[in-house]
Amino acid sequence: MIRLSAFADEISPDLDEQIAVLMSEGISFLDLRSVENTNVLDLSDRQVTQLKETLDAQGIGIAAIGSPVGKAPIDSPFEEHWRGFERAITLAQVFGTPFIRIFSFYPPASSAGTVDASAAGLEGWREEVYKRLRAMTARASEAGVILLHENEKDIYGETIARCVDLLQECNDAHFQAVIDPANFIQCGQTPYPDAYEALLPWLRYVHVKDARPDGSVVAAGEGVARWPELLQRLQLDGYDGFFSLEPHLAASGRYSGFSGPDLFRRASQALQQMLQSMRWEYA
Repeated sequence: MIRLSAFADEISPDLDEQIAVLMSEGISFLDLRSVENTNVLDLSDRQVTQLKETLDAQGIGIAAIGSPVGKAPIDSPFEEHWRGFERAITLAQVFGTPFIRIFSFYPPASSAGTVDASAAGLEGWREEVYKRLRAMTARASEAGVILLHENEKDIYGETIARCVDLLQECNDAHFQAVIDPANFIQCGQTPYPDAYEALLPWLRYVHVKDARPDGSVVAAGEGVARWPELLQRLQLDGYDGFFSLEPHLAASGRYSGFSGPDLFRRASQALQQMLQSMRWEYA
């Protein structure tokens, strides 16, 4: 049976409010990205223990660690990212999830500290991208976790072709794909059927948001991602995983997004109504 999750920090930085809204929407999982404005990788051991106790008491599980690993310029020191990556593995084991969301690096930083506005700046860095991802995949295999590569605007794997290239090159069950339809739209790509069919052999996770042709983010079904058709195809193909709400309806940035309680509920209901209309049971 498919299950619903959410980037609950889109609701509020406050954990109690996150939990209250999730429960009101019948959602029993969250993708852990931040709590109380603290990134998941920066949570102390004490905070992690307290968080787990609170979530366990409310019957809410962690679907994935929503890490920022790989969301950095490719020429930044890999050792810094490796420490964060190891922390993500520890957190996945603590919270009992096999999944860690990752990215495939931005173009190099300029002398001013900014990055190229396009992933075209990564063309000459392909081997370094692959070297880093192979190392992380090998470590994930040792730790028994699965890395979920998200197609994100401006990173190496922003396009369908580059995502497939990454997945074929790594060629490992511990390196799999997230499909984020809105992100593909923002990169001039067609989420369905093009991205879906290309990524299907590796597809393990679905992020729920939509976008208009101009890239502005809207609730699923209100943009050009063809969510009803995508859901029907997923059901036909036997998808049995998470649908994770990441609406970005109030704000969208490079490292986070926000919706607030009311807009989050709107996004949740948009998805749930589509699932109910096609009689696809979910938990």
